Amino acid sequence: MYLAPMTLAPADMLCFALYSAAHAVQAAYAPLLEPLGLTYPQYLALSALAARDGQSVGEIGAELRLESNTLTPLLKRMEAAGWLTRQRDAQDERQVRLRLTEEGRALAARAAGVPAAFLAKTGMELPELADLRDTLGVLRDRLKPGRATEGRG
Repeated sequence: MYLAPMTLAPADMLCFALYSAAHAVQAAYAPLLEPLGLTYPQYLALSALAARDGQSVGEIGAELRLESNTLTPLLKRMEAAGWLTRQRDAQDERQVRLRLTEEGRALAARAAGVPAAFLAKTGMELPELADLRDTLGVLRDRLKPGRATEGRG
C-alpha cells in the first residue's frame, strides 16, 4: 500500500515549535544576563558549577549536553574572566576539574534571581513550566541516538 508523503507547514511541525521556542527562550534570557556580563551558555555552565562545584570538564559537558569543542573555548573564556579555574585532577591527570573562584561565586549569587525573572516573563505558573521541562526531557531522552525504539508506539 502506497502512502502519499505528508507535507506540513512549519507552523504545524513539532520541530519548528521547539526550534522557535528555543530561540525565544534565549532571547528572553539575553536582557536578564547582559547586565551580569554573561552569555546564555556561560550562565548554564555557571549554574551547573554553582550547584556542584568541582565537576570535571566531562561531567559538565554531559550535564549541559555540549561537546568538548564547544565547551572548552567557553570554559577558557570564563577562566580568562576570572570566574573559574581549570586544574588537572591530582588523582587522575586525564581529568580537568572546574572550580568557581570568589568572583565566580559572587556572580552566581547575583544571577540567583534570573530564574524568577524568566518565570515572570513567561506568564506561566511554576508547575506548568516544570511539567513542560519534564515532557521535553522525556522527548530528548527518547530521541537519543542509539536508543532502541522498536516495539514502542
